[in-house]
Amino acid sequence: MGKLVEIRWHGRGGQGAKTASLLLADAAFNTGKYIQGFPEYGPERMGAPITAYNRISDDKIRIHSNIYEPDYVVVVDETLLTVIDVTSGLKESGAIIINTDKAPDDIKKHLKGYNGKVCTVDARKISEEALGKYFPNTPMLGAVVKVSKVMAEEEFLNDAKESFAHKFASKPEVIEGNMKAIQRAMQEVKGI
Repeated sequence: MGKLVEIRWHGRGGQGAKTASLLLADAAFNTGKYIQGFPEYGPERMGAPITAYNRISDDKIRIHSNIYEPDYVVVVDETLLTVIDVTSGLKESGAIIINTDKAPDDIKKHLKGYNGKVCTVDARKISEEALGKYFPNTPMLGAVVKVSKVMAEEEFLNDAKESFAHKFASKPEVIEGNMKAIQRAMQEVKGI
């Protein structure tokens, strides 16, 4: 199999982790990659912890299971660091990307001895300034593309813009805000 990248998302119901994983899968597919994007369902409700996954490859993907040893982990809600072992199985050659206003070195002590790359981005601040509301999934999407290099940034930005234009055709201000949130996160992510 060609280069296979596996990503696990941790968030809370209503924060858009599932949506972000599906948007990433769509963008990767549109650049010619083979993809999987899927949530792990349980008794989800607003605010409950959720998990979503991505597999992105240059070749056909023949694995059909949850991801137990991800290359990257995305944590959409910093409070999950004390609730879930978000680094479980995470390859030290990959990275963890966390939505927090803290620096990567300040967050390491909460990661149960994980010695790989730790990246942080203040998705709350970015989304509130760019969108006027707290939607952390959009900036986290930009951060994961920047850190993982799973696709060319320009290809991703073009695809995201087209996707938002289709989804929010009647709300052009939402398109602009989402694009600003993604671009800012790509520029402001720390620890790369």
